Formats: sequence, C-alpha cells, structure tokens
Amino acid sequence: MSPSGRRLFFAVDPPEQARADLAAALEPLREVPGAPRWSAPHRWHLTLLFLGAVPEERVPPLVDAAGPAIADATPMTLRLAGGGRFGSLRRPQVAWAGLDGDVAPLTELAARLAACARALRLPVEDRPFRAHLTLGRWRPRQPADGALTDRLAGYRGPAWPVTEVRLWESHLGPRPTYETLASWAVRAE
Repeated sequence: MSPSGRRLFFAVDPPEQARADLAAALEPLREVPGAPRWSAPHRWHLTLLFLGAVPEERVPPLVDAAGPAIADATPMTLRLAGGGRFGSLRRPQVAWAGLDGDVAPLTELAARLAACARALRLPVEDRPFRAHLTLGRWRPRQPADGALTDRLAGYRGPAWPVTEVRLWESHLGPRPTYETLASWAVRAE
C-alpha cells in the first residue's frame, strides 16, 4: 500500500475468448512503425471507475456501498468493437478498443459506482465515462502513428455477458500487478 492509500479501480474483465479474438485482430499491427507500446491481453479490462489512492479506512465502506449499486445493474451483453485513440492524430496517447451492445447499462453502472465513491467523499473525475478497453500507450516524443487504430474500424469480436464486476488494487513498480479486493456477480438475463 502506498503512504496515501490503496490505488483502486472497479472493472469488468472481458472473457478469454473475447481477449484472444481481439489479440488476433491486433497481431498485424503489433510491429507497425509508430505503434503504441501494446499491453498484454491478460491485463485488458474495462475500467468503470478509477479511484486512485483510497485511504485504508474507506475501503470497507466502499466495498459495502458497491454491492447494492452492482446488484441493481441491468443484465448486459457486450462486444469489443472498433478502435480509436485518445489524443490527437499527430500526438496520440492511448490506443483503445470500443464496445457495442449494452453500453448504456454499463454507463449507468459506472455512474452508480461514482455516486458511491462521492458519498464516501472520495475524489471522482468530473469527465464523462467513455466505455473502452485500453490496448496500449504511445510514448511521448517517439514516432507515433495515430491513424493505426483506424484499422480496427470494422472489428467486431464475439458477444459475451457481463457476469462480474471486480474491485482491483493496482501495485505500481517495474512490473505492475493487480489484486482483486472484492467481486460481485452481475444479474443474468
């Protein structure tokens, strides 16, 4: 744990089949000049809410508050689809895959989790939730092909039901790791 708290985030993990399908679609892009530094498929997740450093004493109330918010979630089926970037074409920062399917209920769930965090007086970003899966990051001051993710425009992966939301703790360092602190089942159709 860092001195200022535990680095926490809520996320949905795509199943192995969805990650493998997207990884295969990305394979031709991996060594293209100007490509981002790709993250490993086993690390891919859909972040619903990033909280940063949460004081230790606020973790149990956060876990308690998240349960009812997730229990009220509408059943969801998602599909990784398309691609894009955050940042400009000339100075891209993050390569991402988009989502199709029940994105509105996912957005509502993210808003409920943010409300739980705000009720506990945890800082929450004011920008709107944008459902995406981060694929990689471009390094500053390195050659970057911001149009690379346009090649994913026609990509549509397999559909999958959202079955679980997890609260993760990230441990920074040369080889960052994640640890599941809590998980909740999402209601099926």
